[in-house]
Amino acid sequence: MAREIDRRAARTRKALHQALMTLMLRKGYEALSVQDIVDEADIGRSTFYAHYTGKEDLLRSGFQMLREELKEAQSAVRAAAGTSHDDPLGFSTAMFEHAARYADHYRTMIGARDGAVAENEIRLILSEMVRREMPRTLHGDRMPRDFVVQFIVGAFLTTLNWWFERKPGLLPSEVDVMFRSLVLDGLSPLVDDRHR
Repeated sequence: MAREIDRRAARTRKALHQALMTLMLRKGYEALSVQDIVDEADIGRSTFYAHYTGKEDLLRSGFQMLREELKEAQSAVRAAAGTSHDDPLGFSTAMFEHAARYADHYRTMIGARDGAVAENEIRLILSEMVRREMPRTLHGDRMPRDFVVQFIVGAFLTTLNWWFERKPGLLPSEVDVMFRSLVLDGLSPLVDDRHR
């Protein structure tokens, strides 16, 4: 009986998350109400409130699921490529691939006029991932660790926006190579090439 209730609760949560994403694509996050979400999911308000305190709680819980999905994807990518835990950009391949699979949702959440809550959550997830992956010795004492983390996360989000807006036909692996090259090597190789 408990298993049946767990499955039912999981189905309800999934339906609510799907309704939220569908409506965000259609109307934007700020324009949504809880009533819109329950109508789209075909679920009663009391059922909604049995699971979530409001639409922001629903959105944030979706990011917890994203966090878990990305950890699994990151582990799979690392195992397939044979990379170590000391790669400060170990998150990027899995994240670009995830973004490609759910491109419409990412477009809605990142860079949108009313997507500040979503973008902040994605920034937090990425910051956690980078902190975990970044070797302690990276940049030594020359730069504060938190600055390096925020630089990498900011560069990633900028790359994601550029990819979706300007070059949506690029493969996730191609975008990942460009991102890694620019972040790890910086601009010096490009500047050096210009002066030859």
